[in-house]
Formats: sequence, C-alpha cells, structure tokens
Amino acid sequence: MTLRSEVYKCGQCRGMAVVLRGGAGGLSCCGQNMGIYKESIDMENPGAPPPVNTPTIEHNLSMPVKTIIEIMQRRITQNSTYFGVRAIKNPLDFWVYAEIIHDLKPDFIIEIGNCEGGSILALAHLLDALGNGSIIGLDIDHGRIPPIVWDHPRIELITGDACAAIDAVKERIKPGAKVLVIEDSSHTFDNTLNVLRTFSPLVNAGSYFIVEDSLCQHGLEDGFFPGPYEAIEEFMKETGQFEIDRSKEAFFITWNPIGFLKKIR
Repeated sequence: MTLRSEVYKCGQCRGMAVVLRGGAGGLSCCGQNMGIYKESIDMENPGAPPPVNTPTIEHNLSMPVKTIIEIMQRRITQNSTYFGVRAIKNPLDFWVYAEIIHDLKPDFIIEIGNCEGGSILALAHLLDALGNGSIIGLDIDHGRIPPIVWDHPRIELITGDACAAIDAVKERIKPGAKVLVIEDSSHTFDNTLNVLRTFSPLVNAGSYFIVEDSLCQHGLEDGFFPGPYEAIEEFMKETGQFEIDRSKEAFFITWNPIGFLKKIR
C-alpha cells in the first residue's frame, strides 16, 4: 500500500517518486519494489524542510503543477544562493529578466526589497556584462546585506521606506535615462499598489515595471490576499500607460503572473 505525500526511492537507479494519492499496491522501478524514502515531502506544510534529494523528474511526469510549485518554493526560499549570497528568486523569471535587460540596456534598475542581496548582485553582474547601468536598492533593513553587495560599484543601497525615499531616487535618475523597476517588498495589497503608483512615473516607454510574487494565493497558497495580484489589477484600472505583457511568462511557471507590466506611453 502506498501512502499519500510519501516519497519512494528506487534502490537501483535511485529514482524518486511522490505519491499524490495513496492506495492499494506498491510502486516498482527497475524490476523491484520502491521503498519509502526517510525524508518525506509534507504537501500540507509548505514551510517544511525539503528532502535531501529532490524527486526525479522522469518518475513524476504526472505531478500537478501545484505540487511542482510547492517543491520549487521550498528550494527557492531555503537553499537558493547567487555567488554565495542568499537569493530568493525563481530562476525561470530571472532568465526572463536577463533577456529584458539585454534588450533594454537600462541606465538604472530600481529593486524595491533586497532581502540579503543575492538578486541585486546578480542584476549588477548582468549590467557588468553589458558595460552599462546602475542599480538602486531600497529596503527598510539592509542589515543582512554582505560586503560583496555593498562594495559593488554599480549598486547603491538606500535604507528606509521605498515610497518615502522617492525624492532621493529621482535625484539620482538622469533626464532621459532608461529605467526598469522591480517590486519585491512586503507583498501586501496596499504597499504594492502604493509602490506602483509612486514609481511607475520613473519607467520610460518601452521599459518594464515588474511586480514579483503575484503568485501568492494564485498558485501558491502563501502570502496575502488581497496581495500583489489584486494590486496589479487595481493599478491597471487606474492607468492607461501600461499593458500586461504575458509573453514574458513563456516558461509557463512564473512567480509573477500578470506581473510584467510594459509601459506603452
């Protein structure tokens, strides 16, 4: 008999499978029965530690997208780093960021919400490769940012409430500069909407305002409701300057559904 949410492992090829619905009978692989792996995925508790080994893809091709998202979220929030710096970022989305940045060649990237600095360091390295651009990072607390981030010549960190610091940001933006904004702060409805209203005028036509983690309560049972998704919907009712660019969700799995906002005028 198989048990729901248990991870089974093959003793020969070491393949792993997650049981979504328990029932009579067992699992077999390589001509032998699979045994229960000692580290199980608790699908009722998204904050639970992940197994030492992630279930293997070829043994789980029927796994629901929702379960894949939960597995990815555990990896992203608990074990994801960039150059040794914690980076809570969906790598599929970051690949899209790299494509956007290559095409735009922005003069300034504004990242609102920096956590421990892994993502802002990765953005700085992209600008290094382009040979152009600076990054302004805003967060109410930069106490966990390591020296490798503080010392990067393209990065400037401003500590405090992002919207309260808008004048300081405007002082640093040169007239005619290409500006890309990434919102990744508290993910509450009110704060996300306030950030959208405050920083959207800085984005030039053809560039993007990216709102992260709109997946909260829209694929991932975590975060606020209403949250970023609903804030985007409200903002789009107010503005005629942006359109939702769903072509940037072409990997299908994204943490930013309806969150790639392209300025059209």
